[in-house]
Amino acid sequence: MASNIRQLQERLQYQFRDPELLSLALSHRSCGSRNNERLEFLGDSILGVRVTDFLYQQFPQAREGDLSRMRSQIVRAESLAQVAKDLQLGPELSLGPGEMKSGGQRRDSILGDTVEALIGAVYLDSDMQAATTCIDHWFRELLDAASDAQPVKDAKTALQEWLQQRSKPVPQYELVDTGGEAHSRLFTVSCKIDQVDKAVSATASSRRKAEQLVAQQLLSELEQGF
Repeated sequence: MASNIRQLQERLQYQFRDPELLSLALSHRSCGSRNNERLEFLGDSILGVRVTDFLYQQFPQAREGDLSRMRSQIVRAESLAQVAKDLQLGPELSLGPGEMKSGGQRRDSILGDTVEALIGAVYLDSDMQAATTCIDHWFRELLDAASDAQPVKDAKTALQEWLQQRSKPVPQYELVDTGGEAHSRLFTVSCKIDQVDKAVSATASSRRKAEQLVAQQLLSELEQGF
């Protein structure tokens, strides 16, 4: 067991001063009252702060919406679970008999929660800098991917910016029709721009998607015509 803990800490690239914190971080609530839920709560907040700060510094020109979308990609459950798998946390988890029997050591939600609990444990064992360093190590691929990405503007935002740069009025979107079966509704949205003499429509499975489609279509026509 001592050998397993030593190898785990090597993978984590962190040596715990208080081994009990590491043990607690690996203990799922199915084990009883001594579990990692409070550490998970703490680690979730620390992870959010670190990722938010990273993105804010990395993308000084990005809009709030773009930053939020990138942060969501990094801290979503699937991403956390992948970090846990990279660190080989599954076999190290302490689970109750029922959870162990049902394969809890492979469940994404449990794995992701454990990563957050470990972040909280590192913070309590040391300080914020140590927790930040661990996050940077464990999430390196995800952070690098964010660094390489360029935030993509949605079509409605791009269209509005194009018009504003040319002192044109903002586009007007209108839901003109709904149809289809109850389980597969279709929404038709039109978009027109005063002073430009342009109006197009598009249909999609949601009003939001239809608005994005019509904005993209209109932007393409405007860019070709100006």
